[in-house]
Amino acid sequence: MTGFGSLRITACALLVIVLVVTAITLIGPNIDLAVAQVFAAPGPTRFPAASNSIARALRDHGMVASVVCAGCVVLALLRYLPAHTAAYLTTAYLLGPGLLVNVILKSHWGRPRPNEVTEFGGTLPFVNWWDPGGACPSNCSFISGEAAAAAWLFGPAMLAPPRWRPLTMSLAAAFFVLTSALRLAAGGHFLTDVVIGGLSSVLVLLALRPLFFPKAMRTDARA
Repeated sequence: MTGFGSLRITACALLVIVLVVTAITLIGPNIDLAVAQVFAAPGPTRFPAASNSIARALRDHGMVASVVCAGCVVLALLRYLPAHTAAYLTTAYLLGPGLLVNVILKSHWGRPRPNEVTEFGGTLPFVNWWDPGGACPSNCSFISGEAAAAAWLFGPAMLAPPRWRPLTMSLAAAFFVLTSALRLAAGGHFLTDVVIGGLSSVLVLLALRPLFFPKAMRTDARA
């Protein structure tokens, strides 16, 4: 299987999770609140992981993806990496976690974070992921920037040599799950925030493929 084939499978898996969670929420219990409740605790600190020193030390803040992206640029300048590959990954990083997530959605989609809603001791009403009219004024819960940055790592992972690709894709998946779990545990995001955050980066990577890898697209079309 090609790297882009693996990426399409990843996108499908994330999309299925979003659809299943949304469907269950529409007809029964709210999955976002139920998952957040798993990490919540009684008392003034409703999400203990938010103040846990180990969990805070593990929080990524998107640094790993930023370092990898910068490393791709350096490798391209040193001619160890094709320029179009570095341009592809950098463009995907800037458009996905950068523009789409942190500039457009998080600033204009007013979904409060778990630690801000009344169900967990906050002052703002809970809203589902598809409702942009929440009371959060800025830097809101939808969608997760850290999960989006972590999912961007599927890009360089899928471009690894074929014999290394299962390992690199597995490591990228593990890092995405860990990053997402830490944000859920800290009350920083709901489940759909991290899953859709990851999906957004994967879709950007797929959407940019024809621009940077047209020969691969033609090969796939003939296959």
